[in-house]
Amino acid sequence: MSQSPHGVNYPAHRPVVMSRNGMVCAGHPLASQAGVSILQRGGNAIDAAIAVAAVLNVVEPLMSGIGGDGYIMVYNRALDDLKIVNATGPAPQAATRERYLPLGIPLKGILSVSVPGLLKGWTEAHNKYGKLKLDEVLEPAIDLAENGFPISHVVSAAIAADPFLCEFPTSRAIFTRDGRPLQPGEILLQRDLARTFKIIAAQGAEVFYDGEIARSIEKFVKQQGGLLTVKDLNDYRVRWQDPISTSYRSHMVYEAPPNSSGHVLLQELNLIERFDLRSLGCNTVESVHLMVEAKKLAFADREAYMADPEFVEVPIQGLLSKEYANQRAASIDLQRAAHNVIAGEPWLYQEPRGKAPRPTGKVNSRGENTTCFCVADQWGNAVCQLQSLQSAFGSGVVAGDTGILLNNRMSYWHLEEDHVDRLEPGKRVRHTMNPVMVFDKDNYNGRRELVLICGTPGAD
Repeated sequence: MSQSPHGVNYPAHRPVVMSRNGMVCAGHPLASQAGVSILQRGGNAIDAAIAVAAVLNVVEPLMSGIGGDGYIMVYNRALDDLKIVNATGPAPQAATRERYLPLGIPLKGILSVSVPGLLKGWTEAHNKYGKLKLDEVLEPAIDLAENGFPISHVVSAAIAADPFLCEFPTSRAIFTRDGRPLQPGEILLQRDLARTFKIIAAQGAEVFYDGEIARSIEKFVKQQGGLLTVKDLNDYRVRWQDPISTSYRSHMVYEAPPNSSGHVLLQELNLIERFDLRSLGCNTVESVHLMVEAKKLAFADREAYMADPEFVEVPIQGLLSKEYANQRAASIDLQRAAHNVIAGEPWLYQEPRGKAPRPTGKVNSRGENTTCFCVADQWGNAVCQLQSLQSAFGSGVVAGDTGILLNNRMSYWHLEEDHVDRLEPGKRVRHTMNPVMVFDKDNYNGRRELVLICGTPGAD
């Protein structure tokens, strides 16, 4: 580079993307393109987000799809309102600890499948906020599934790395050529999935949860010896939630509440706010050390207290208390790494004050393949959305002729009897999916001013 005729001695990258009328940031260019096309048609942020979500199901099938679950954070600028659509699914009613002991929950296959919640989250959010019709929003995904697209090196490598996917008959038929994984540039066709999306576009999510698609899924799952039933699908409901938040210096940071692990980032911010981070420098040994030590404390609390709040009382008020952060931050040594970090006592910092038993158990450290994307429109509305199948290609099982890849979310459960996040029928596992929006702390003309949208790409 030092010999460059232009005198450029650093690698060149694309310029910063700027826009006046909206923006889409997604993990695949075809998904971003679909979102932008919806904005150009007059759609708003939620219309574009659902279009992006559906296209990612097609072009990035290892990461997410309607056989999985997710979170949608929606900011309505006109109302200055921020809501969370919690579209995470529970364990099937037949999924008991005893059913999986002593061998454990398999990482792949039909017994790794939990209730898919994502599609209902899409449609409820779209019904509340969308401007365009559902069939318009799903049109780009239907076209790409029906007519195909050249797969990337990333998707090709992921297919080749998943022998179960390449061997299971319904999945093998889509992602391989007679057992040979699709190569980069080869066309991936998903016509069964296109047909499923067409049915959904015409009939809505009900057909997935209590209609012909639900019955097709149940029939297939039963044939394979799985646990998911039409009743599990029919009983599923999305949770509309208010975000949790904390102040960080001049900003307010908003996250999804439990069963998301969003409190972890908020706790970390509360902890490092007690230090002069700027004086430590950007990405120095000293600043990284401080942030790692804060993470240790927050994750110790996550492991001890975080689970489905409909089954377990989560001390979220105490966890996010500034007083609690002061007490925990006192244990951070700027010169030495902490070992054997244990959870604190957040119960002492919320009402009613007291002490509750703290279950214990080892950390479930399996990775997670998730996608996060962000959308903003010309009216100031914004969406941060995360969706996942759990690990790459989920269970590896395509549900018969529906074209739907089913999740393997069951593999994230703990089976220890005394663990706060132990498996129970109908319970939602805790998630690392974590949508984030940051606003100026001081209102601008009586409204919050959105300055940043971001989220976790997956795993702890």
